[in-house]
Amino acid sequence: MKKLFKPSMVFVTVVMMLGVVLAGCGSSTGGSKKEVVNIMNWSEYLPEHLIKQFEEETGIKVNYSEISSNEEMIAKLNVSGGEFDLAVPSTYFVEPLIKQDKLEKIDKDNIPNLKYIGEDYLGWDFDKNDEYSLPYMSGTEIIIVNEKLVDKEVKSYRDLFDPEFKDSLVILDDPRTMLSAMLSMLGYDPNTTKEEEIVAAGEELKKLKPNIKVYDSDNAKNLLISNEVKAGVVYGAEAALAMRENPDLKAIIPEDFLSLWQDNFVIPKGAKNKENAEKFINFIYDPEVSKEIVLEHPYVDPNEEAVKLLPDDVRAEIEMTVGDGIDHPKAAHAIDVGEALQVYDRVWSEVKQ
Repeated sequence: MKKLFKPSMVFVTVVMMLGVVLAGCGSSTGGSKKEVVNIMNWSEYLPEHLIKQFEEETGIKVNYSEISSNEEMIAKLNVSGGEFDLAVPSTYFVEPLIKQDKLEKIDKDNIPNLKYIGEDYLGWDFDKNDEYSLPYMSGTEIIIVNEKLVDKEVKSYRDLFDPEFKDSLVILDDPRTMLSAMLSMLGYDPNTTKEEEIVAAGEELKKLKPNIKVYDSDNAKNLLISNEVKAGVVYGAEAALAMRENPDLKAIIPEDFLSLWQDNFVIPKGAKNKENAEKFINFIYDPEVSKEIVLEHPYVDPNEEAVKLLPDDVRAEIEMTVGDGIDHPKAAHAIDVGEALQVYDRVWSEVKQ
């Protein structure tokens, strides 16, 4: 599979058995101890059987919480008081976490399977030595169309404004993705920090509202499979899974903007079970384990050995959702925009009103 990138998550409740076990932080009283690791990750992103496998192999209990946005993850980290040992934010949220000293350095000596991760997914400018973050999965956000329900040819975000799509689109509930697409469509930098340009993108996106039926970043594929919507802006893996079930669906790499992303393991500051978190990362980096993730959730896998183990049909469907990747003329990763993030959030709230 063509490499995509350049170098460059229900709350966990700590269960307390008074006088016997303090399970949530891995400590003990009365001489007994239960090893745990508290993980926050995105929904629809890790097969449950792999969590059970890790528990069986290591004896470490996994408390697993799911989130649906980076914003939700950050909010939970900010009030958790060190309860989480491992989280999986997108790259543009890792940079501010590093700057704010909210992450622990990762002991890579505890992650020998890191050797299987391709260099193209490491060494981001803000973490050149991969001290605070390591890749989990990567991918794209693309358009998917039900050709049986749609007469016109769709090549771009601009095509989704056609009245044919009235009340029949599902789009990602994500301000950076959708506003960046509008920015690119208008000829602006998709990572602009200029308020007037972000506002202009919001005004453009408001024009699409009559066509938007649902904002959904978690489970758009079911709406597409059931023909409840005609088209959508979805994660590449959601598109691939939907196409497995509904042959009328087609993945479209938009001409006017291709959103690229990478999600990353980080260990929050004050994590009480840091070594267990590192054991979990190493477990995920086992090629056979990583392969199992992609078979169920076909994202772009940074694990080069795992990719070799994938069936040809899975490789092909991932390729279909990636297109030219970083070589796409309108491809972009979301990057940290500093205080301008507040403008993006405000404009997005206005769009959704």
